[in-house]
Amino acid sequence: MSDALHTLDAAWERLRRSDRCRLNNAKKRLLELLRKGDAESHADEVREFTGKLESALKRSLYDRANALKLEFPEELPITPLLPEIISAIRDHQVVIVCGATGSGKTTQLPKAALAAGLGRTGMIGCTQPRRIAATALASRLAAEIGCEAGREVGVKIRFDNRTGDDTVIKFMTDGILLAESTSSPRLNDYDCVILDEVHERSLNLDFLLGYFKLLLPKRPEFRLVISSATMESKRISEFFWNAPVFEVPGTLYPVE
Repeated sequence: MSDALHTLDAAWERLRRSDRCRLNNAKKRLLELLRKGDAESHADEVREFTGKLESALKRSLYDRANALKLEFPEELPITPLLPEIISAIRDHQVVIVCGATGSGKTTQLPKAALAAGLGRTGMIGCTQPRRIAATALASRLAAEIGCEAGREVGVKIRFDNRTGDDTVIKFMTDGILLAESTSSPRLNDYDCVILDEVHERSLNLDFLLGYFKLLLPKRPEFRLVISSATMESKRISEFFWNAPVFEVPGTLYPVE
């Protein structure tokens, strides 16, 4: 029985959080059967659970996330701060990054989240206020980490969804994320969400900030990264229990 439990635990650690939640009751039932020694007399039930577990393992992001290429361009202003940012993401539920447009934060923060160990039991979601920006950034990041856009790096906007079971990093508009919160209140599909361009302070973004304030205590393993060119970082930090703030100096690429 100990071998069976060890195998189950090892497989369980590789599952998406959403699949863990879906299979949790069946797992408890199987553990009860194993402890009582009744697994053989409930062979059909065990076989059904095993089939569901194998299907869930095929959807696992663990190996896909580990295979992605993580290189940080030395010339970007954000790069010298990334080791501290990665450490802060590991240690804090909320991290705030302020930097001028063109400093590299939008493309490098998803990779920083990957380097911090996220993207294994759920996607890393990255929001943008505009659809064209979400689409363009997905293509850019896919090229940087050596994969095809629409696979490990996907994008979901209104009327267009280029994501799948192998999507590790998902770009979307803040409206899409807000809509998903109504059908999945705990956002179990995600390990981490990066809210970008928060200084625009749209109604969607303001609602999401309040929503995450309520969600984070319920999901202590979840990470929220708030990023913007200019914003009232001190007030947002206080709102999120004095979250650490990083200021990125300078800009490399001019943006019109």
